[in-house]
Amino acid sequence: MDIYNYDPTMVLSFILTLLRVSIVMFMLPVFNTNNIPPLVKAAVTLVFTLGVWPHLALPGTLMPEHPFDMVLIVLGEAFIGLVLGMAINFLFMGIQSGGELLGFQMGFTMINFADPLTGNNTGIAAFFLWMVSILTFLALDGHLYMIKGFAASFAILPPGSLYVGENLLWEVLNLSSHIFVLALKIAAPVMVALFMVEVALGLVSRTSPQIHIMEFGFPVKIGVGFFFVGLLLIIMSQQIEVFIKGMDSMMANLMRGMSALFQ
Repeated sequence: MDIYNYDPTMVLSFILTLLRVSIVMFMLPVFNTNNIPPLVKAAVTLVFTLGVWPHLALPGTLMPEHPFDMVLIVLGEAFIGLVLGMAINFLFMGIQSGGELLGFQMGFTMINFADPLTGNNTGIAAFFLWMVSILTFLALDGHLYMIKGFAASFAILPPGSLYVGENLLWEVLNLSSHIFVLALKIAAPVMVALFMVEVALGLVSRTSPQIHIMEFGFPVKIGVGFFFVGLLLIIMSQQIEVFIKGMDSMMANLMRGMSALFQ
């Protein structure tokens, strides 16, 4: 068999597909952790590329001949992958921010630990909500919607057609604003309940000064906080479901913002 008898355009088409897939896969919430070896990530990326590449039919003629143009396409693919991966991570950053607010209200600000998945210091409540959100996202087939939108990016935004303009900036700013909105939606019910506990403890301290409020109030706040965090999981799952249903339109708007054809 002549191993050198191959179609160069097919190889270049595969390279173009692999460039974008590799960046997005390494940005996903499940695969961007430190506990997964890089060889495993590379193997999953290669298998996923082989799975979607025959259905994309990217023309290998898009690969330029000049090395400088080749570098520009590689940087463009990296930028597209970073934007798409960042858009998905906005959901989990919002939930984790809400968890940090809850930890502050429940008195867990002094209890931080090194997150084995990311290597950063995080609070207990934030890490718990983040892990639950990841499992909920996978249970609701969010990864399938994400793969579907990612595959559509090659049709809307072919390699070499990246355009960074005002529309993309406003789309990213709009998505980033959802972080604070989602954090407040996650933390608000528990914060209101803990505020009522603070008011009740203040009344108790005025009527019964002999009670040590600091010793009595701390476990009460933790118990009430955990009770409402359990109820909060229902609200959080609803927010994740809304995010997954709107993922197709969100990724389409981002890709249109990066395409010169839709400016």
